[in-house]
Amino acid sequence: MKKVHFILLLILVLVFNACTTKKQQATATTSSSIESLYLGQKPPGLIPEPFAPGMVTTEGWEVSGVFTPDMKEFYFIRNNEETKKQELVVFEYQNNEWQESVVSPRVGTPFISPDGKTMHLGRSYRERTEAGGWSELKKLSSSFEEIEIMRLTASLKGTYVFDEIGMPDGDGVIRYSRLIDGKREEPRSFGKEINTGRMNAHPFIAPDESYLIWDGRRESGYGNSDIYISFRQQDGSWGEAINMGDKVNTKGWEAVACVTPDGKYLFFNRNMTPGNYDNVDIFWIDAQIIEALRPKK
Repeated sequence: MKKVHFILLLILVLVFNACTTKKQQATATTSSSIESLYLGQKPPGLIPEPFAPGMVTTEGWEVSGVFTPDMKEFYFIRNNEETKKQELVVFEYQNNEWQESVVSPRVGTPFISPDGKTMHLGRSYRERTEAGGWSELKKLSSSFEEIEIMRLTASLKGTYVFDEIGMPDGDGVIRYSRLIDGKREEPRSFGKEINTGRMNAHPFIAPDESYLIWDGRRESGYGNSDIYISFRQQDGSWGEAINMGDKVNTKGWEAVACVTPDGKYLFFNRNMTPGNYDNVDIFWIDAQIIEALRPKK
């Protein structure tokens, strides 16, 4: 009988040790996953927070933060305080840590295509190479040569959505260009739902084209440029612009919004020094704010 009790006790000890080991492994994996995502930052809730203070967000000027689809590279534009020139910066997750480097002087405003193969930079772009880097700068087709694009984003279908710098009247026009049977159509302007008010710029098209986010100035807004969203209707048309509200917008300048490739967080820029743009920061907020604004069927 004592031998039986001993064997049972031994089995219980082995089972307990196995369970403890699995729990420790799971905890380690979860911890590692957290560290490898979002530059190791604690995600925000429904109140916007500066992104990666001291790493990305500083007392200087940083704009247009975007992740690659695998979430292992984060690109943004920074004003170098020493050279007083804007540069494209990347944080890459390598060897279990985030490593910072300067990619190049600024060219356009970065956006990574949903398939991760193209870095759009306004009228220019780079393609992902087999070695994992980026090609030399290339130009879009002649249809885009006359449009001074600040930011171009793309959907999974290959639809381009983009703005224009320096419209003479300051209204700003947001356009799109679809891929139809493998051919790119001539750029077309969105309707009044999008192109109303002034300074319409920096569009972001959802990967599935279910919504469009951009910034602009309207009399009904909070002050300077606000961030707006329009949802695709069942008939394919675009709904009326919806101001994203006082959680995102203030009387200052908010702009250059996009959603992370995993769909979880909205990134955008906010001017922290009204009257000048010496301190522009990158903020992020839970993307549930989008679902809260989506019209109920």
